[in-house]
Amino acid sequence: MSLLRRLERAQQGADTQSVATLERVPPPAAPTHAQVGGRETYLSNTRLRLLDEVIGASASLRDAVDAADLHSKVAAIVDQVISANGFAVRRDERLGMIEDLIAEITGFGPIEPLLHDETVTEVMVNGPSQIYVERKGKLELTDVVFRNEDHVMHIIDRIIAPMGRRIDESSPRVDARLPDGSRVNAIIAPLSLVGPVITIRKFSAKPYTVDDLVRFGTATPEMFDFLRACVEARLNIFVSGGTGSGKTTTLNVLSSFIPNDERIVTIEDAAELQLRQEHVVTLESRPANLEGEGQITMRDLLRNALHMRPDRIIVGECRGGEAMDMLQAMNCGHDGSLSTGHANTPRDMLARIETMVLMAGYELPLRSIREQIASAIDLIVHTARLKDGFRKVVNITEVCGIEDDEIITEDVFVFEQTGVRDGRIEGLLRPTGIRPAFMGKFLESGIRLPPGEFGIPAEDPTRPTRARYGKARFSGGEVPQTLDPSVAFGRATRAGGMIYVSEMGPVDPDTGQLVAGGITEQTSQCLRNLKERLDAEGSSLDKVVWANWSLRDPSEFDAFNKEWVSWFRGAAPVGQGTLMPPLQRRAGFRISIGVIAEA
Repeated sequence: MSLLRRLERAQQGADTQSVATLERVPPPAAPTHAQVGGRETYLSNTRLRLLDEVIGASASLRDAVDAADLHSKVAAIVDQVISANGFAVRRDERLGMIEDLIAEITGFGPIEPLLHDETVTEVMVNGPSQIYVERKGKLELTDVVFRNEDHVMHIIDRIIAPMGRRIDESSPRVDARLPDGSRVNAIIAPLSLVGPVITIRKFSAKPYTVDDLVRFGTATPEMFDFLRACVEARLNIFVSGGTGSGKTTTLNVLSSFIPNDERIVTIEDAAELQLRQEHVVTLESRPANLEGEGQITMRDLLRNALHMRPDRIIVGECRGGEAMDMLQAMNCGHDGSLSTGHANTPRDMLARIETMVLMAGYELPLRSIREQIASAIDLIVHTARLKDGFRKVVNITEVCGIEDDEIITEDVFVFEQTGVRDGRIEGLLRPTGIRPAFMGKFLESGIRLPPGEFGIPAEDPTRPTRARYGKARFSGGEVPQTLDPSVAFGRATRAGGMIYVSEMGPVDPDTGQLVAGGITEQTSQCLRNLKERLDAEGSSLDKVVWANWSLRDPSEFDAFNKEWVSWFRGAAPVGQGTLMPPLQRRAGFRISIGVIAEA
């Protein structure tokens, strides 16, 4: 609705909420000494009278051609009313009243200056008399107030009206956006007990770039180079984090790495992504109308997007059943898709996706859901707002696959705090020593990484990795490149007349392959490797005095023990069982064995 149309409706009494807040009041008398303490009340009443006069003069404002002309006309009305009524108003107060009136007419009332303040990242209206802002990650109470609850409702209506949305007792909450893309949430009685509440997450008029986030300390240039390679290699990426941790900003930057010649379809509840590519189709969900009809959900848009020939699908945020459709899109050829979700850790993000898939209403077994997740998602970029208020990328985690119905993940980079300087947390994303299985996909995509590959371990030239086009259940095979040889083949240490051998895995030393078969075959290979290691150290199986074995499935103990005792001429050595380490599980081990033997 245009400014002049709103003025006409207010003048004609059509907009009842607005008129209720703008009813005429008698002109305030000039202040006396007894009224000095009530100066603010005097000025507030003066503003009400001026606003009433401005609305009454809507016909003369109809001819305003631009903001400067409107400012001039409003100033003329203010001067005329002040002069005619003898209001005692200083020059600075007069100028402030003119700006307040223009903000009330064309903008969003008292919070308009806060929306233009570049240092403010969030505006929180908790009823008419309590307005907070966020600056540099810290909350501050402002001296800005609304006149009453009707005034707040008037601003909410002004925000949501252009989007065709509504808020009332039957629908007391709404999500919307401002013309600049800032995200808005409003909630009113009976859900809110403090009056109408507005929360506005501001977005920069100019999208943040990699340089901006590096300057903010979100991550290092090298990490963004790594993430750029991941996006260009068409990995499916989820950005996770808590509320206000910078997920959407990070997603915007990741989206900027998508080549300009690809067709991108974005799907959001309230459009806030700011992509700069040429070929972008933006879809926005729609709530139901007054009759409860016409609702278009995120799931509807996702299904429709599959018929739009997208190269990439970007979902602003997965909150419910649309996660199921997002996984389906990732698994049916739409590689390189991106999305965000609320979670405290990367592992929690996977658990939340499981829950969201169940919210879709399908009665799927949990194993099937986890296989879908493990196959679809390649990387999780986790953001956090630290205690100093600054946002950082704190984890870059690979989703490796699934084993024993559990999704296996590995941190590729982890944020390590190095100290605190001037109240600000310092630290860096450091490599964990894990080489991701998708590194081969970079080469397949023609992406050349810099020397050192961001601190990721180099590839073993004797067992080159291949580009991975899909992943789900681990079934054994070649020992992963991330597995230290000492984990696969044990490590012998001589001390105090004894030889200590760390746990041997069921890997054929000649081929580097995990042996085929079940627990019996794997136990036999472990003992064969153990015998060779002890013989090389001048000992033997007969001199073993203590053993330690790790079973992936405790129910296989009887089969293991039968093979174990068959390798000893007398009584088998005593020992104990322990929990199998994640790296061995990831390698497909069912058993590993370590011993202590006499030298």
